[in-house]
Amino acid sequence: MAKEPDPAPNPVDLHVGLRIRLRRKEMGVSQEKLAEAIGLTFQQVQKYERAANRVSASKLYEMARALKTSTAYFFEGLPEGEDGGLAGAESRPGSQAFLLTAEGLELADTFPKIRRPRVRRRILDLVRAMVEEDDEA
Repeated sequence: MAKEPDPAPNPVDLHVGLRIRLRRKEMGVSQEKLAEAIGLTFQQVQKYERAANRVSASKLYEMARALKTSTAYFFEGLPEGEDGGLAGAESRPGSQAFLLTAEGLELADTFPKIRRPRVRRRILDLVRAMVEEDDEA
């Protein structure tokens, strides 16, 4: 009997996992250190970050304490809609994943330091033009 493929992770679980990883990286905490702080293995933290496993409320609370944030942090940016928060949750998964790369973290840290709004706008226009050019190619 063939095994059915695993269903895609719930968008909320994926969002929470990405936020765990983002906060962990912001704090400079390894998966091993976070796992030790909350009494798990680093493999379990990996599974939480990938949304392969759901995070229980108690573990999310422990993670928030270990990462010096609130539990609400892990839900920030989650789109809200008539369906209880899932509307559009899958619409930009690439942007969340990008923010977890070294380049994404550096860009997110550096871009707000550009003080002049007009310069930020021009950089954004440049990036959009580059994306459009790639799409046309």
